Amino acid sequence: MLWLKTLLFTIVAPGTVTVALPYLLLARASHKLAISSWHWLGALPMLLGFGIYLWCAKDFAVKGRGTPAPIDAPKQLVVNGLYRFVRNPMYVGVIAILLGEALLFASTTLLYYAAIVFLGFNLFVLLYEEPTLRRLFGDSFQQYCARVPRWLPRFK
Repeated sequence: MLWLKTLLFTIVAPGTVTVALPYLLLARASHKLAISSWHWLGALPMLLGFGIYLWCAKDFAVKGRGTPAPIDAPKQLVVNGLYRFVRNPMYVGVIAILLGEALLFASTTLLYYAAIVFLGFNLFVLLYEEPTLRRLFGDSFQQYCARVPRWLPRFK
């Protein structure tokens, strides 16, 4: 059942952010796929971002016993897998997809859109997610925050 709820959320939320809205933005500007082989490098961050999202969604279901949807969030704090490196890898994956699309379509519109989406993610994390996780998981979340950066992994 968790996989079905995760699939439905993925189609609605990340699907809208990474497929439907970029399509509408590109259609409005009548962009086409970039012909240069250099632009096709955009497929790499897109695939990487998709893989990151899927890995994290699996961890939410298996280890956290929940979904990526805020209304059906994991029951346990997920701190393993990609969550060992950054606190928000799922959002990082979505941004990677958008940056890949911007490169693939050679679109500054999609680049600006990715920046706006990142700003929205950051505000959501700061104003809703982190306070909620602090309230639900207390000291364990505080210790996790002290160990793991929000967006960019620490290379030691």
